[in-house]
Amino acid sequence: MAAATTCFCSESDYCSDCGSVLPPPGVSETVTCLACGQCTAVTEFLGKCVQKSVVFNKLDARLLSDEDDEAGALKGPLIDRRCSRCGCEKMVYHTRQMRSADEGQTVFYTCVQCRCVPLCSSYGVRCVVSVSCKWV
Repeated sequence: MAAATTCFCSESDYCSDCGSVLPPPGVSETVTCLACGQCTAVTEFLGKCVQKSVVFNKLDARLLSDEDDEAGALKGPLIDRRCSRCGCEKMVYHTRQMRSADEGQTVFYTCVQCRCVPLCSSYGVRCVVSVSCKWV
């Protein structure tokens, strides 16, 4: 009795030795598995049709509801911090990880009155000297 020569019993789209997805057939007489090197005769792919499609998920309702908010309203925690441009005592802030994970996060403050955005470093300890302002 002959021993089985393959490890997997599957469609011809998959390697019979390792189970990896085979590349599409080309001009060659065989299709070679990129993972293990097993060769499959190209005749096994005759009559097969390969199709692909891209399906986009529907937008989350929470994302769509932002359009209903007051135009230009600032979002984020409100803190007591003096604006260097207009002197207002209230600012909102948000944080972003701008560099690698071993460095601190960058804190972005925005004045609620004039929308000036001084850029501050990790944990808000030191502020950068230059100030950029957004004009609305």
